[in-house]
Amino acid sequence: MRQSNAYVIIFSLILTIVLGGLLSGVSQVLGPIQKEAVDLDTKKQILGAIPAEKAALAEMTKEQILTRYSEVISSEVADYQGNVVTTNAKGEPVVAENVDIEKNYKKPVEERLFPVFKYSAEGKEAYIIPTYGAGLWDAIWGFVALAPDLETIQGVSFDHRGETPGLGARITSDDVQQRYQGKQLYNDQGEFVSVEMVKGEKTPESALGPNRVDGMAGATLTANGVNAMLENYLGYYQNYFDKNVRNQAMTMNIDNN
Repeated sequence: MRQSNAYVIIFSLILTIVLGGLLSGVSQVLGPIQKEAVDLDTKKQILGAIPAEKAALAEMTKEQILTRYSEVISSEVADYQGNVVTTNAKGEPVVAENVDIEKNYKKPVEERLFPVFKYSAEGKEAYIIPTYGAGLWDAIWGFVALAPDLETIQGVSFDHRGETPGLGARITSDDVQQRYQGKQLYNDQGEFVSVEMVKGEKTPESALGPNRVDGMAGATLTANGVNAMLENYLGYYQNYFDKNVRNQAMTMNIDNN
């Protein structure tokens, strides 16, 4: 039997309201769980930039990871000029772990927030900074751990959203990430040059030098994306390091003398 137009419209409205309510309810239930999972994954990646910590993560439970993070990581946030930011325009506290790097990436660099994660454990220290960029197909990101001299990479932790398996997706592999350990951000003249992944693979270490790492065969465009990501973000943080680390160290040395 053919229904009237009014019946069809009313039925559609009721169905829309019911489904909308169900979706809203599911979202409210799953939202906190999803946020918790993202928070855990982010903290794992931050810890994973430290080689010694990364080796232990696979055997740790969720609770152990969160406990370890709270024990060895402290954090703060800076603006593009290198000034430490503690509150937002509304006067609310700014927490490094809550800064959405992807959303910040879409803003002009002068308007972004830059989280800094400080690692300290068993007499070892590092500054861990987030990076974000574009790979061949989609977003790539990661965390870079710098030694206290701010010139040497202690370790990296990279991830991606859609790079090609076996090619660009290899940025998540231990083999590729270990290549960055011990590399230098400055050349012999003291100029910031970042670290470049070269084109092609199996380049002898003697031909790479302190500022370059071996490439990934068949993944030149992903490598280019990683290079741009590191150069940009390691460069963005120089203002913070100059104001809050290097200058403070110089002041302490003068006071001690």
